[in-house]
This record gives sequence, structure tokens and C-alpha cells, in this order.
Amino acid sequence: ARARRSTKPESAAARCLNCNAALTGPFCAACGQRDDRHVHSIGHFLAEAFEGLTHADSRLWKTLWPLLVRPGFLTREFFAGRRQRYLPPFRLYIVVSLLFFLVLALLPDLQIVQIDMTPVQAQESVGAGEPALPGVQCNDLSYQGPGETWLRPRLIAGCRKTLADKQVLGRAFLHNVPRAMFFLLPLIAAFMLLLYWRPRRYYVEHLLFLIHNHAMVFLLGTLLAPVFWLLPRGLASSSLAAAVSLWLIWYLFRAMRVYYGQGRRRTLAKYFVMGGVYLAASTIMLVITVFYSVATL
Repeated sequence: ARARRSTKPESAAARCLNCNAALTGPFCAACGQRDDRHVHSIGHFLAEAFEGLTHADSRLWKTLWPLLVRPGFLTREFFAGRRQRYLPPFRLYIVVSLLFFLVLALLPDLQIVQIDMTPVQAQESVGAGEPALPGVQCNDLSYQGPGETWLRPRLIAGCRKTLADKQVLGRAFLHNVPRAMFFLLPLIAAFMLLLYWRPRRYYVEHLLFLIHNHAMVFLLGTLLAPVFWLLPRGLASSSLAAAVSLWLIWYLFRAMRVYYGQGRRRTLAKYFVMGGVYLAASTIMLVITVFYSVATL
């Protein structure tokens, strides 16, 4: 029988196959690649993929639990220099947010944007050769503002598509929300510079603080969206929604206390200011996102 090749490199060939650096162990000290010289079977690759998803990157499991139950902890750990054991903040945010919107897309009855289709009055036509659209006069949509010439006809076209398919606006909205968050978070982080100007804080601190907290919200939404989808509307779903709201209120307050290290009264005052600013900014961003979603249908 033919002898198997050894996984250990010969002393004369103990160099990394990727960067040609000298090897002193099973991993290259220069580029991090594992010294593996086998041509593996399909079964080995499948086993390796499964291990990679479940065990190899233990940082995933070490990150998600503190993210859910330890407000402000991951941001504090990051700026304390203890970073290797956790997922990087931006990667964490991208992975969790994509997972959240994927779960929402897979739940067909969970509508984020609902359109009231109750007929008001039937119209015979909305234009030459176009079918009747009961309940809404799309041609009567009025918009006076920046880009009126460009935007109004697109809003009318989006209105007609929304009436033809109730789900199309919700899908477009979910598609555009991550883009809106891309603009919202840096703006809120810039405002936080005014709240925390003594002692001086860097802009990136506020940005990563917001990223960690929004990642927690997305993770919690990912876990709870199927639960709300399965629960019938009633006391149980209302009670769960109230409990989640209270948890989020406490979590965000506690996160500010843990990371910024200020007293309860000062943190509470800044908490209410931040809440008002965030509510106003997110409402404006929500309206812009809905308009953009309708205009680009």
C-alpha cells in the first residue's frame, strides 16, 4: 500500500506555501495561514466547513451573548484593547443586520409597511388607457419641494405599483433601510460629540457605541421576529412587545452608564436628549426612505 504523505513539512521545506516565510509551528507567523499540504477529500472539506460554522470561530459565540445581556461591555472592551476575542464591530453589525433583514424577508405575513386599501371612491381611470384604481387617486398626488419635476411622476408610478401589489413597497422599504442607517448613525455620532465634550471623546468612540447598540437591536429582532410571527395577535404578543420595549429602554440607558461612566442623573438627562434627537432624525430618515422607496419602485 502506498504510504500517506505526512502533514508535517520536511525540515528543508518548512516554509509557508502562501508567503514563503519560515514555519515554526502549524500556522505561519507572518500571514497566519495553516500549514496543510494534503489534497483533501470532499468529506474533509464538508467537515471543515461545518467546524468553521460551529466551532472554529469561537469569537462569534463570545460576542453575541455579551451583546445581548451586557450593555456597553463590548464597546468598553474594544477601546480597552481587548479585541481579539470578539468579532470586529463593523463585521458584527453587517452580519447581524443582514441576518435580521433576511429573517424579515422570509416571514411573508410580517408587514413592516402596511397600506390601507379601503376604497374611498371608485375612479373610472387614472389616465388614458390605464385600469381603474379604487380607493386612491394616484394622479392627484401632490408634491411641492426639491426635485418636484423629477420626483412627482415617479411617486405616481410607485403609487400605482403599490396598489397593484401590497407587498412591493414593504420589500423596497426593507431593501433601503440599511442604506438609511448608513447615513443616520454617523449623524447621531456627530451629535454625541456635543453631549460628551468633557472629558474629550473621539468621534469613533460614539460611532462604535452606536454600532454595538444597533447590532444588539438587530440581533434581538432576529430572535424575536419568528416569535411574533407565530404568536396570534392579542394579549400575549402585546405583553411581549411591552417587555421588549422596557428591556430596550433599560439596555440603552445602562449602555451609556457603563461605557461613558457618568452618574445616573447626568446620564438620564443625556439619555432623554439623545432620545429626542434620535426620534426626530430617524423620523425624518424614515420619511425620506419611504419617499425614496416609492419613487424607485
